Parts: sequence; C-alpha cells; structure tokens
Amino acid sequence: MSAIMEAVGLGAGVIGIIAWGPQIRQVWVHKRHDGISIPTFCIVALSLFLWLIYGVSIGSIAMIVSNILTLSVILIIIIGVRRCRVLESPDAV
Repeated sequence: MSAIMEAVGLGAGVIGIIAWGPQIRQVWVHKRHDGISIPTFCIVALSLFLWLIYGVSIGSIAMIVSNILTLSVILIIIIGVRRCRVLESPDAV
C-alpha cells in the first residue's frame, strides 16, 4: 500500500477516534448513559476487532493502529456505561 494511502487511512482513523470523544465525555465526566445500548457497542467492538485482524493480515499500519485505538475507546465507553449503571442500581447491567 502506498504511503499516501496509509496517511489517508491514519487520518480517517484519527477522525474516527475523535468522533467518540463526546460520548466518552458524557459517560465518564457527566455520568450520563441513558440511550446507550451496550449490545450495539459490543457489535461495534466485534466489527473493529475483525477489521483489526484484516489490517494485520494485509500489513496495514493505518488499519492496525486505528482499529486498536478505536476499539480501546469503545471498550472504555462500555466499561463506563456498565460502571454507571451498577452504581445506580446493583441489579442493572
């Protein structure tokens, strides 16, 4: 893959990571999690994991780095939502 296309991929990855910033802020700073579907975020995490495997298989640094970082962000959101829900109600998950 050309260096230009890798740079484009890294740029897309950075934008993708930044896009989740407001969601992290809502969950971790403001403790607001209403309307967040844990199953949906788990599906997104699975998708990112599969893209990561694909990126490794083709040797794309942009795909590998972007998907590792975005997967980390998604997992941070999932953990934050679960944490908030458990603190509010021990029966909620």
